Amino acid sequence: MNAPADRPPLSQELAATLATRFGSRFSVASAVRLHHGKDESSHPPMPPDAVVFAESTAEVAEIVSLCHRHQTPVIAFGTGTSLEGHLLAVQGGICIDLSALNQVIAVRQNDLDATVQCGVTRKALNAALNGTGLFFPIDPGADASLGGMAATRASGTNAVRYGTMRENVLGMVVVLPDGRILKTGGRARKSAAGYDLTRLMVGSEGTLGIITELTVRLYPVPEAISSAVCAFPTLATAVQTVIQTIQLGVPVARIELLDTLAITAINRHSKTSLREAPTLFFEFHGSPTGVKEQAETVQEIATEHGGQDFEWATRPEDRSRLWQARHDAYYAGLGLKPGCRALTTDVCVPISLLADCIAETYLDLEASKLVAPLVGHVGDGNFHLVLLVDPDNDEELTRAKGFASRLAQRAIRMDGTCTGEHGVGIGKQAYMALEHGDVAIDLMRALKHAIDPGNIMNPGKILPMP
Repeated sequence: MNAPADRPPLSQELAATLATRFGSRFSVASAVRLHHGKDESSHPPMPPDAVVFAESTAEVAEIVSLCHRHQTPVIAFGTGTSLEGHLLAVQGGICIDLSALNQVIAVRQNDLDATVQCGVTRKALNAALNGTGLFFPIDPGADASLGGMAATRASGTNAVRYGTMRENVLGMVVVLPDGRILKTGGRARKSAAGYDLTRLMVGSEGTLGIITELTVRLYPVPEAISSAVCAFPTLATAVQTVIQTIQLGVPVARIELLDTLAITAINRHSKTSLREAPTLFFEFHGSPTGVKEQAETVQEIATEHGGQDFEWATRPEDRSRLWQARHDAYYAGLGLKPGCRALTTDVCVPISLLADCIAETYLDLEASKLVAPLVGHVGDGNFHLVLLVDPDNDEELTRAKGFASRLAQRAIRMDGTCTGEHGVGIGKQAYMALEHGDVAIDLMRALKHAIDPGNIMNPGKILPMP
């Protein structure tokens, strides 16, 4: 795993300084570098030149300052669950592992917020909140770090009710490219004071700085929660049920769509016995009366569209089993074609155009002769196809990439986006200009250059090459 010839080798002076300062927490071991040079995407690994395990904001600032002095790229690493090659060291450099920054600093029940270090995972935060009557709702499926979730502007199954990381980060501490420490935002629920630097950093994917602390919104645990599963005769009728539910203003917490192939995969993987047909997963939060009314309304809508086998899960263990099966859909899909690579897609369109987008996409999928289960957070118009590709079949990989490109362009044509929640990384760079326009890209480049003139922060991500 030597560095490619077209990227400069790691400065021996920098390596010696880091080794002396951090001892065993500095590593150039091949296995350690490889682990930090790959994520859950289909992109081949690109290991960094070295890895440093930081334990505080001050240490991150110290490492970044040294890298700035030596003009060496810096890549932040949380849990490695990203899906668009965000953490690949395309220009080599130093990877900073942030997993040891895992403390819940403060939980403020009266103000419904918490301050955490960036390495705290969503499950760890909710475990720390046990007994407080509060929870953190952003659930992308993977047990990702909150710093990584903020950096990629993650969302997930609860976004239709609780929003994304963009709406749920109140403030943060960020180490800038020259090692200075920036504090953004605050704990007030609103502010009109100056530029919104918090929102600038949310979704910046480590290209403007490294997030080391976050203050996030919390929510009361609902008095009542109910989940349901309902099968449909066609994908179109399931989607129409979603559209009508949203347009009627039913405050559902989650609406997830899985096609027949995805349900088949889940039944095999999770040992469930769901009807193998297009299926919606619902969850309702609120008072017992409110949840009952929401569920009855949605059941009526579903019945009008041919929904059947409407099954309820009100006990916590039954709900957990149901949603764990949904979260396992990605890995279940991989089991449909052993030895395959998964090329993920992640488009989002206005809810009124969801049915058209999915219908066109299915016609394209059939013509492309690809195996690809569909899952989606369709309550906000977001869906994914997991394209299962033989890594040794170049022709199949070419077909899959062509399909993914047409899907991204289709979503943009429908006033949507090429990525609803996974982020850009290196996987979606080709669509940035099409989605945003040249003026916006020029402005993004200007912001990047103003904050990181040396281009050391996660270089080669988000912005297309000029």
